[in-house]
This record gives sequence, C-alpha cells and structure tokens, in this order.
Amino acid sequence: MKTQILGVLALSCFISVAAAQSSSPWREGDNYFPVEPAQPVSVPAGKIEVTEVFSYACPACNQFYPIMNRLRKVLPANAVIDYVAAGFLPSEDWPVFQRAYYTAKALGIAAKTHDAMFDAVWKTGQLQTVDPRTERLRSPLPSIADVAQWYQQHTGIPTQRFLTAASSFSVDLQVRQADAYVKACHVSETPTIIVNGRYRIDPSSAGGYDQMVEVVKWLVAKEMKR
Repeated sequence: MKTQILGVLALSCFISVAAAQSSSPWREGDNYFPVEPAQPVSVPAGKIEVTEVFSYACPACNQFYPIMNRLRKVLPANAVIDYVAAGFLPSEDWPVFQRAYYTAKALGIAAKTHDAMFDAVWKTGQLQTVDPRTERLRSPLPSIADVAQWYQQHTGIPTQRFLTAASSFSVDLQVRQADAYVKACHVSETPTIIVNGRYRIDPSSAGGYDQMVEVVKWLVAKEMKR
C-alpha cells in the first residue's frame, strides 16, 4: 500500500510539472534559447540584467528602439537595461558605430544621444549608410570623424576630444569585450536581447517585436523566482 501511495504521489508530481510546462506561453528552444555557458552580469544581487545587442547601422534595430523604450517602462523596478553594440558587419559600417557607442559611453553622453543616433542614420540622413534613392550603401560610408562631428553638434563635445577617446585603450577594451560577449551569447542577428546572461531572444524566435517584449517580460519574471 505504501509503495502504491508513493507511486501515485510521484505520478501526481510528474503530471503537475508537465502541466506547468505545457501551460507556459513560451518554449525554450523555440521562442528563446539558453546561453551556454551563462554569461556574468554587471548588476548587483537582486537585479535582473536585460541587455540589447544592437547597431545604429542596423535597420531592424532602428525599428525596434521605440519598442525597447516601451519595454523599459513595463519591466519591474529591479530590471536593469543595458546595451552591447555589435560590430560583426564591417561592410555596413557597424564597427564605426560600435566604436562611436563606446566612445559616447566613456564620455557620459551615450544615454542622452542613443535615440538621436538612430535618427541621424535613418531619418535626418546626417550619418546615413544607405542612399535612399538607390537603396545601396553609400560610398564612402560615415567615418568615426564624421560621427565625432555629429556628437559635437549635438552635445558640444569637441571633435578632437571625441576622436582621442575613440582611439583610447579603454574604448578598445570595451569593443573587444563587446565582440567577446556577442560571440559567447551566439548572437547572429540584431536586435537580440539577453536576459540576465542566461537567455537569448530575437524577433525571429519570439515571432515579432511585440512578442519579443512579452518573452522578455516572462523571462524576467522567471529569473526573479530563481
């Protein structure tokens, strides 16, 4: 009798776990992927890191940044949004914009110029990489000096100061660390979001930008229970 009771209890637990898994709206391996090995985070204990891997030169990231701003407003207070600039498409000028982001970050102006940089590439044309008439890449593409001039116009940071920072050891180090992080997380497209160094989500896996927001919210809630 005791053996039968234990068997029933075990079966009940199995059914409960299976039911919980089947009721989950998002599936690991389909809608999101584990990052193996998990990557270290740079937030204090009790905080959840939400990292967007992006490029200013990425048209999909340009479409996504207003949604990322919306995501910021709906995440819990202990979620911390971070950005990692990717540089894996040299032919489309990504390394230049990657270095620009880390230079702006080093100078303390990245947060207040983040959205405007997208606009400079995709709306105002000040730093456009694609000719809107031909839909082909511009030649030459914007250089780091062009970007420095843009930052001077919008922040007052002298062009030479920006260029000096752009070629500094600290910015070089951040660029290398970003490349290593992108590789370690197996990021192959942007925008991609990494939740707490443990899960990777992109628009293709989630099923779209709005669904991506929902998957991130769900994974953040999951991490809060760990």
